[in-house]
Amino acid sequence: MPAYVAMSVWPTSNNSVPSAFADHNAMLDPATVDITGRMLEMMASYGYDKNHPSVKKAINFVRKEQEPDGSWFGRWGVNYIYGTMLVLRGLEAIGVDHHEPYVQQAAEWLRMVQNPDGGWGESCDSYDDPNARGQGPSTASQTAWAIMGLLAANDTRSDSVARGIAYLLRIQKKDGSWSEEFYTGTGFPRVFYLMYHMYRQYFPLIALNRRTSSRPMM
Repeated sequence: MPAYVAMSVWPTSNNSVPSAFADHNAMLDPATVDITGRMLEMMASYGYDKNHPSVKKAINFVRKEQEPDGSWFGRWGVNYIYGTMLVLRGLEAIGVDHHEPYVQQAAEWLRMVQNPDGGWGESCDSYDDPNARGQGPSTASQTAWAIMGLLAANDTRSDSVARGIAYLLRIQKKDGSWSEEFYTGTGFPRVFYLMYHMYRQYFPLIALNRRTSSRPMM
């Protein structure tokens, strides 16, 4: 196993896992909103826009999959913070208007689940209990995801973004790195989770860089 990946089995009380939340027995990966968001971002870099038929289908898919509270499920990262961030980044890249109600609803969900310390966190328990979505001790990677999602929704002035940035800077170590004890990578939901050691390093750097580049002119 590569040195940058640490795998751990998250204990569950039942080895019979519903396919809706664990696809480890599937022959093919099901369509997911987080990958769809990544694909929208990629397609935008190749010149596609929101009027292309394939893009329209993708946008309809993520809109259909949006949770009532505005968040999106994260198949490949823990969890709704990850999924919401990737969808918002994809929608922004492909040219969806930031003022669309479903975009702003997602941004408001991110603001609502921010922790008192200014960061964001979400436990792997949210795969078992959707009521736990967006809840957990703050982590560097998940805080970065939330900031990236908010900035993708054109939230450049809110207190939430400023507090999130302050959290990342406050917990940054003297050598410039970040520590993270919780698992934020998803192998198979409700089966096992991954610790990608670079998540806690490069996602905060991406968020900080994006905040700097999006800072409004005074």
